[in-house]
Amino acid sequence: MTALATALVVVSALMHATWNLLAKRAGGGVEFLWLLSVVTVIAYLPVAAAYVVVVAPAFTLQHGLLALASAVLHIAYFTALQRGYRVGDLSLVYPIARGSGPLLATLAAIVLLAERPGALALGGTVLIVTSVFVLGGGRSRAGQSTAIGYGLITGFVIAAYTVLDGYAVGHVGAVPLLYLLLSDSGRAVLLSPVVLGRWRTVRETWRTHRLEVVGVGLLSPLAYLLVLSALQLAPVSVVAPMREVSILFAAILGARTLAEGDPLRRTLGAIGMMVGIALLVFA
Repeated sequence: MTALATALVVVSALMHATWNLLAKRAGGGVEFLWLLSVVTVIAYLPVAAAYVVVVAPAFTLQHGLLALASAVLHIAYFTALQRGYRVGDLSLVYPIARGSGPLLATLAAIVLLAERPGALALGGTVLIVTSVFVLGGGRSRAGQSTAIGYGLITGFVIAAYTVLDGYAVGHVGAVPLLYLLLSDSGRAVLLSPVVLGRWRTVRETWRTHRLEVVGVGLLSPLAYLLVLSALQLAPVSVVAPMREVSILFAAILGARTLAEGDPLRRTLGAIGMMVGIALLVFA
């Protein structure tokens, strides 16, 4: 894995952990998701327009259909993630979602995209996934079966959109910026009929969680744009598990802002994750 791809994934992971903390604080529903989708479109549309004028990239009907499918999957992703955060801790739902997602994505990339990761990459994947579950463990959270269920559902959707988007940008040549903007636009359009009858709740969500809406609306697409760019440089089976460095950042943010403890378990999980990431870097 190249140094540039590694840097893209690490910076993306920091942004990803940050916006998940904001989403956990907001605890919003479909109104929150629609608002952040609108913020994303408004913020990134001028950038995409300038890119089109300067570069004039190719964007086909196939790219558009894949982006629409990605929009549907991302609606499912945000919905499951937010419901998990409503009933469970950040340090439980986040690691399970992020741990199961890349494992499934790696398996799917091997089966569907004919990728063949080497022994180092596979070993790093196993270490990262194991470390994620160590970080998310703990007796006090063992009974949160509903939260665990939502975490696993989120992980399954992560695997689905990671493979789909990896195919779009890595195999059929979709431009990451345009692909992401079209996907987010599709998400806003698909959710519009739902929120039209809940306009009072939409306004209340904006009033009480404006900072979280803007933060997630800006950081979430930027973080994923960096991942899509990395997928142009490295295979899905390597990029997907390496994204789990975000668990380290989430553990730090959780400890500082949500008063989550158990430092020994977190340290062991962090060490295992860093070793796994090192294996991916040299794979």
